[in-house]
Amino acid sequence: MYFLKTTAVIMAGGKGERFWPQSRANMPKQFLSLTSDGKTMIQLTVERLLRLVEMEDIFVVTNQNYRSIVAEQLPDLPAENVLCEPMAKNTAPCVAYAAAVIQAKYEDAVMCIVPSDHIIKNKALFADTLSLAAEVAEKGDNLITIGITPTYPETGYGYIKFTKDAAVGLHGVYKVDRFEEKPDAATATRYVDEGNYLWNSGMFIWKVSTILKNFARFLPDLAADAGKIRDSVGKDTHEKTVAEVFGHCVGVSIDYGIMEKAQNIYTLPGSFGWDDVGSWLSLERINPTDAAGNYAKGNVLQLGAENSIFVSNGRLVAAIGVQNLIVVETPDVTLVCDKDNTQDVKKIVAKLKERGDIRYL
Repeated sequence: MYFLKTTAVIMAGGKGERFWPQSRANMPKQFLSLTSDGKTMIQLTVERLLRLVEMEDIFVVTNQNYRSIVAEQLPDLPAENVLCEPMAKNTAPCVAYAAAVIQAKYEDAVMCIVPSDHIIKNKALFADTLSLAAEVAEKGDNLITIGITPTYPETGYGYIKFTKDAAVGLHGVYKVDRFEEKPDAATATRYVDEGNYLWNSGMFIWKVSTILKNFARFLPDLAADAGKIRDSVGKDTHEKTVAEVFGHCVGVSIDYGIMEKAQNIYTLPGSFGWDDVGSWLSLERINPTDAAGNYAKGNVLQLGAENSIFVSNGRLVAAIGVQNLIVVETPDVTLVCDKDNTQDVKKIVAKLKERGDIRYL
């Protein structure tokens, strides 16, 4: 048994459009503070990862436009650990880029890949779960995903079907049977009732060597591109090489490109208080609410409101007798949305794009 370096890769290139109008092109969700502690999403992500890895072994993959924001919010992160994508190409190129850089630094290592915009309530249990996953990754060419034990029949998540498997010899580690797309309500209810389905959290753990083998098998062009990036690390040609790779590489998710096709996939059920903070509705799950079910942040005054979310970024938001509303005030936009229609916030963003009204994006 040998022990590899454990690294963490934070995927931080998303746009966070469902948190418009606070999340904008120049300041997306992962760089916002959405919790009462005042820390941003990416700061909270790094904080919990430091229970498992050193700061020098945390890598952030983000859009090149966010380099300065990352440097400002994570001043202790080495500058060379901020990996800047010249354009968004989905998660497989993101993972390949990070794997190439880590391979250049360590030859081989365990990679813990996590999104930058989740909330984890039990940080100690989260670290323990990732530590066990890293142990499974070291045992062989295993791909591990963290599943979330479902608490209700959610239709907005993909699911992981698992079967118990003792091959790795570790309690609480299960063989993945298959990945399921987002289900309808009846199917989601069946998944929860059957008890062998987990929510797909988008967190992955594997060795650099293992994921590169899978790229070579299932996405060979991207594997070759990763090799080019690896060979350019530390050279003057590095940024140019990354730009060339992202200019022509396939844009595909790691789920579709690798995980749905590969072998030796295992999952660990996570029960550490996970929330993907997918929409404005998340604020009432991750923050305290008043006796009437309201969450308020900033300059808010309400009388007789119920089950509503109010966010002010300066101007007074005054609400009287409303129910089931989301109101978000920013200097140039005010969003008023029924809580049952939070997923449609992205449609407003799409309409603004259609109109070419970039001042609000």
